[in-house]
Amino acid sequence: MSYAEAYAADRSLYGKLRRRASKLLFRKPARLSGLSKPLLTFSFDDAPQSAAIAGAGILERHGFHATYFISAGLMGRDSHFGPYTTAAQITALHARGHEIACHTLMHIDCGKARAAEIAASVDENQARLQSLGVPTSTTFAYPYGDVSPQAKAVMDDRYRSARALHHGLIRSGTDLNQAPAIGIEGEGGERLALEWMAQAIRTPQSWLVLYTHDVREDPSPWGCTPETLETLATAAQTLGFEVVTYAEGARRAKG
Repeated sequence: MSYAEAYAADRSLYGKLRRRASKLLFRKPARLSGLSKPLLTFSFDDAPQSAAIAGAGILERHGFHATYFISAGLMGRDSHFGPYTTAAQITALHARGHEIACHTLMHIDCGKARAAEIAASVDENQARLQSLGVPTSTTFAYPYGDVSPQAKAVMDDRYRSARALHHGLIRSGTDLNQAPAIGIEGEGGERLALEWMAQAIRTPQSWLVLYTHDVREDPSPWGCTPETLETLATAAQTLGFEVVTYAEGARRAKG
């Protein structure tokens, strides 16, 4: 059984209280101002090879660079997303201007893991990515989107921003240590992303982050088709977004 198929969120009272406490602690408020147009980021979690090949190809044709949140311990392995990116593909993505950002080494659940385990996993993941010639990551994404106060404490002094999975725009006051994002996933992913893009365009001092996993004609429930990604990339140009990597967005938000 793959890690994603085995995952189950903690629905206990403790889990609910943990998630509530996480929203209040170790906050890093964004400060967005002076933008001439809203920011938009395309990101890929776990980075299956289809995201590195088809996904990158689509965005590059539009002149865009994406952010790839990599769990280095999974490089080259097979999964229900298709095979994960190899070291050579990660190096090539970086060389073409895409951001290689940090997940955890083996995609551990930061909501349930202890602080020491999270820190060790993140630091080892970072070391393996740097061994490929990739610069030190300034951004992170929580695997599964689950968060805890101890996880936020670990990320607070390591990264400008740590991305979660709850919906929303990043605006002044948004917590960059638990930042929102919109999933381009499943049957309704394209429609949902377009709705949030329309909302962001009406909110000039804002930053919208989109994420998905695989990019295939027959994607997993957590991925999208090439046609959907093409539609969203075209919409980004038509609507007038400034498309940036997650690291650049976090820099602009003063993370």
